[in-house]
Amino acid sequence: MKKFELPKLDYAYDALEPYIDAKTVEIHHSKHHQAYTDKLNVALEGLEDIVRDLSIEEIIADVEKLIPAEKRQAVINNGGGYLNHNIYFDVMGIEHPEPSAELMKAIEEDFGSFENFKKEFADAAIAQFGSGWAWLVVSNGTLQIVKTGNQDSTLADNKTPILGIDVWEHAYYLKYQNRRPEHIENFFNVIDWQKVENRYKEAV
Repeated sequence: MKKFELPKLDYAYDALEPYIDAKTVEIHHSKHHQAYTDKLNVALEGLEDIVRDLSIEEIIADVEKLIPAEKRQAVINNGGGYLNHNIYFDVMGIEHPEPSAELMKAIEEDFGSFENFKKEFADAAIAQFGSGWAWLVVSNGTLQIVKTGNQDSTLADNKTPILGIDVWEHAYYLKYQNRRPEHIENFFNVIDWQKVENRYKEAV
C-alpha cells in the first residue's frame, strides 16, 4: 500500500515567534497535518493500482478522472488538506525574508508593486468566508491571487500554488482569537521567499 508521510519541518516549533506561536505550530503540524495524512492514506486504500506512482499533486490535479466517485470527496478533502499544509509549512521560515530580484520583478509586473500584491493577498485571505485559504498561484505563466474554501486545491483549476496562508481558525486562534486580519498581516513576516521562488521556477 502506498503511504504518504507527514513532512518534517525544517525549523523548530518556536522559530516563527512572535508572529506564530510555538504551540500553534506544534498542534497545527503534529495534530491537524498528521490527521490529514492519516485520513488520506485511509481514503486511498484499495486504490494502489491507480495511485502507486503518483505524487499528491498529480492525484489532486486529476482527481475527477482518477478516483472512483465513492472515494473522491474523501480524497479531495484529505488529499487537499495534506497538500495544502505541505505547501503552507514549507514556505514559512525566517532565512529569506524578501523576494529575490527575479521574483520581485514578476510580482511587480503582475500586481503593479509589492505593496499591491500584499494588499490583494491579504484582502483575499480576509474575504474567504469561513474556513479556507488564500493563494499566490502561477496560471499560464503569470501570477494570480485566488482563494479556496475548506481544503480545495487550486490544482483542480490548473493553477499551481506557490504560497498559501491557512485561514482556518486552528491556524491562528490560540494567539489571535477572532483577529484574522492581524494573523494575516503578521504572516508576511514568516514567509521564506526562497522557498516561494523555488516553487515559482518549477511552475513557469
